[in-house]
Amino acid sequence: MTDRVLILGGRGRIGSSVAQDLATHTQAQITITGRSAETGKGVSLSSGGQVEFLVLDLAEIDRLREAIANSNLVIHCAGPFHYRDANVLETCIAQRVNYIDVSDHRSYTSKALNYHQQAAAAGVTAIINTGIFPGISNSMVRQGVEQFDNPEKIHLSYLVSGSGGAGITVMRTTFLGLQHPFEAWINGKWQIVKPYSEREIVNFPSPYEDSGVYWFDMPETFTLPKAFPSVKTVITKFGSVPDFYNHLTWIAAHIFPKWLMQRRYMIEFLSHVSHSMTDFTDNFSGIGVAVRSEVTGQKNGKLAVFCSNLVHENTATASGCGTGSIAQLLLEGKLKKPGVFAVEEALPTDLFEHTMQSRGIKIHHKWS
Repeated sequence: MTDRVLILGGRGRIGSSVAQDLATHTQAQITITGRSAETGKGVSLSSGGQVEFLVLDLAEIDRLREAIANSNLVIHCAGPFHYRDANVLETCIAQRVNYIDVSDHRSYTSKALNYHQQAAAAGVTAIINTGIFPGISNSMVRQGVEQFDNPEKIHLSYLVSGSGGAGITVMRTTFLGLQHPFEAWINGKWQIVKPYSEREIVNFPSPYEDSGVYWFDMPETFTLPKAFPSVKTVITKFGSVPDFYNHLTWIAAHIFPKWLMQRRYMIEFLSHVSHSMTDFTDNFSGIGVAVRSEVTGQKNGKLAVFCSNLVHENTATASGCGTGSIAQLLLEGKLKKPGVFAVEEALPTDLFEHTMQSRGIKIHHKWS
C-alpha cells in the first residue's frame, strides 16, 4: 500500500522543496496544500502524478481533520510559526498520524513539546525543527557532541545569501525574531540577550569567508541545552549576505521603537521592502546558506574543538533535504520514537550521515 504524505503549506518555497525531495527519494503519494488554487503559483514540481494539490485553509478544522486522517505522515510547512498554535500536531496525535515540521521559533517549539506525553501515549512520532537551521544544523551539533568525553560549549553560526530562495517567509522570520530579548544558556545559567547584538566575524568556507553574525533567537538556543545537559554554553548567531543587510537589520532591532517592531503591519512592511531588495541582490549574492557548528569540550583529558561546516547553493532546497530525509526515514520505518522531540534528540547520527550522503550534502569536519 502506498504511503500518503500531507504537506501543509506545500506550495511555498520550503514546502515545495520538501515535496521535491520526497518525490525524489520515496514512492509516497504526496498531497500539498495551499489556501487557494493561486497560492504559490509558479512553483513547479517535476514529479508528475506523484504530487496532487488540495485547497485547504488551516482554519477549516473539519477539512483539516479529514485530510490528516487520510495520511500516513503530515509535514507542517505553513509558517511563519511565530503565529501558529499546535492544532495540527494535536489533530495528528488524535488521529495517530506521525508528524514533522519546519518550525523555527521558540514559542511554537515550546507549545509543541508540551504534547510529548500525549504523542508518546498515542504511539505518534512527532519531530519538530527539521529544516536547515534549525534542522540539519542540530544534527551537525549532535555529530560534534558525540566526539567528546565531556562537551562544554556549542557555537552555531548561520549565514543566508539574500532571500535564500525561500521567498518572503524568511524576511518575516528575521524581523519577527527582533521583537523581544530572549534567554540563552551561557556559563551554566539562563541570561537575557538582545536580538541582533554582539556582532562577531566568523570564518565560513568559500565563497563566504569572513562574515558578520549576530545573536538571534532560535529554538535550538534552548533545545540543545536540554538534549546535552553537560554543555554549559549554547550560542546561536545569524547573518546575511550582502553585509549591508546586517546593518539594516541591526537598525530595525536597536533603533526602531520596540512597540513599532511588535506591530504586524510593520513586520509586513519591512518584509516586503526587504524582499523587493533581494529580488535585485540575489542576482549577484546567490541564495545559498552556510552553517558552522563548533563544539568545545574535553577529549582524552585535553580541551579540544570540533568544527563542522556545510555550504549549499540554495537555502530552500537544503531545508527540503533536512525535512525530506526525516520523512523518508519515518516512511521506511527506520526512525520511530513516540513523543515530541527536537530533531537532535530524535535522529541518530548514523542515519543523519546516510541521508545527507544520499542527497549529496557534504559536511566538512576539522579538529583544533
